[in-house]
Amino acid sequence: MVPDVSTGSDTRGLIAYLFGPGRRDEHTDPHIVAAWDMAGAPDPGRDPEATYSQLAKRLDTHVDLRTRELGGRKPSQHVWHCPVRTAPGDRYLTDTEWTEVARRILHATGIAPDGDEKACRWIAVRHADDHIHIMATTVRADGRRPRTHRDGQRAQAECRKIETEFGLRRLKSGDLTAPRTPTGAERAKAERQGQKVTARHWLREQAYAVAAAVHNEADYFTVLQSLGIKVKTRIGPETGDIIGYSLAAPGDTNAADEPVWYGGSKLAPDLSINRLRERLPDQKVVDRPRYVADHTDPWRHTTTAIHAARTVLDADDDVAAQGHLAAFGDALYNIASATTGPHRAELRAAAGSFNRARRSATRADHQAATALREAAKELAYASNQSGGLAIALLFATVHLARAAAKWHEQRGHEQQAAAAEEAFRHLQAAYQHVATPALADLARRAPRATTAHRYEQDVRAALPNYADRILTDPAWTALTTTLAQAGTAGHNPRRLLIEVAAQRELDSAEHPAEVLTWRITAQPNRRTHAARSRSTISETSSMSATPHPPAISVVRRPEERSRHR
Repeated sequence: MVPDVSTGSDTRGLIAYLFGPGRRDEHTDPHIVAAWDMAGAPDPGRDPEATYSQLAKRLDTHVDLRTRELGGRKPSQHVWHCPVRTAPGDRYLTDTEWTEVARRILHATGIAPDGDEKACRWIAVRHADDHIHIMATTVRADGRRPRTHRDGQRAQAECRKIETEFGLRRLKSGDLTAPRTPTGAERAKAERQGQKVTARHWLREQAYAVAAAVHNEADYFTVLQSLGIKVKTRIGPETGDIIGYSLAAPGDTNAADEPVWYGGSKLAPDLSINRLRERLPDQKVVDRPRYVADHTDPWRHTTTAIHAARTVLDADDDVAAQGHLAAFGDALYNIASATTGPHRAELRAAAGSFNRARRSATRADHQAATALREAAKELAYASNQSGGLAIALLFATVHLARAAAKWHEQRGHEQQAAAAEEAFRHLQAAYQHVATPALADLARRAPRATTAHRYEQDVRAALPNYADRILTDPAWTALTTTLAQAGTAGHNPRRLLIEVAAQRELDSAEHPAEVLTWRITAQPNRRTHAARSRSTISETSSMSATPHPPAISVVRRPEERSRHR
């Protein structure tokens, strides 16, 4: 059951909407199911003797009586509005049950406490099977305003109790860190324009993708503008610095043909200018030369950093863990942008799903996750990688997403845990898409039996406690090929097995040979590394310190595509 508290100042306009046909004639049988005084609340939807406009006016007069008694001095935002909707799949409640729901929410939020004869006037209107609208004027009979502090949270808490008592699906409780949901008007507008998502949702995804890839605040705004997004900044009158910003999607205008602006914090709490600055490096770091001699390094570095992030989640440092989750959210966008193939759609979906899991009420130490964030940023500038390194990175993301879901669940972050679990499913689908044929190919190229037997001895010597499970794993044959490739790259197989097994325990691994295969794949080529270390400093300094512009993965809106066609 989902309550959605908001305020306004137009009593008559809200009444007209509640009893009207709706934006798409979806309002069927609108009627009052409960009110402050059922005898004193004329019902425009149930009186055939009077016209709708007459009854709407009468109802407006009765509901807004207390504000009229103030002598025309209506307080600002005096109309309290709370739609309450059951979850998809829930049974339909009767009018009597909805009456109880309305009264309990009004009591919990302080609008109309039980037994308070001077409480605010209110009505609860039902015009569909699955929801009601509770409307009140927030002026009491004694002229005072009700105490509605944290009314949204109190309504949510009461709905959790109602769900249990009514046998409804129990939804996840929030912590005020979720982004704002699109309004009904925004959804209707997107539907009329043939868009799959609202302008607010589209802008949020683009802002996250750009913030994940750029290296400084100036680039953030520059890249957004290069995508056709309008940017408007607010400048502090004393300092002259940017203190806020707003974005407008291409072609998204109001009735006056003006852009519809959304502030950064209105898109998501961590897209405000101050939260962005916490994640973006300072100018000294930005000016430091960034040179990547081997374009496979960002894939290896990101994989290593993700493995390290799992260790942080297991440690007793929540602020560092929250910082790594935020960095992992950025990494998912860059992994999707740097990936080619049909599984890219799953990676984009994973990045979008994990957005809810990347923040919670726990404060984030973003500096603790600098290694992961900077390694992932290089993916936006590196060449595409479709081989074993990309699969090893996907494998790491799958396990970190599952660890994130467990971390949030242990701390009671219900919405974040559900979001991380959804991201895990998308990442797992992407991994299976590319890993299954890759493992089969490795198995086909397995070394000779004598060589495989030698590797079996290495496994028993290096990992005696896991040897039986590794050798009976379906991925064992693929692991022998990987060990042979590692030997060619200059690694000692036995020493390498000990090293990669120490990165993280194997007890919880369902397929330990598969785990070892991708851990070994992510190891650097020792021969290439040795050759690079012999290169001169002058060769390195002669390279440009400025990388190519990031290849940001952007889903363009239809009107934008036509403009750039």
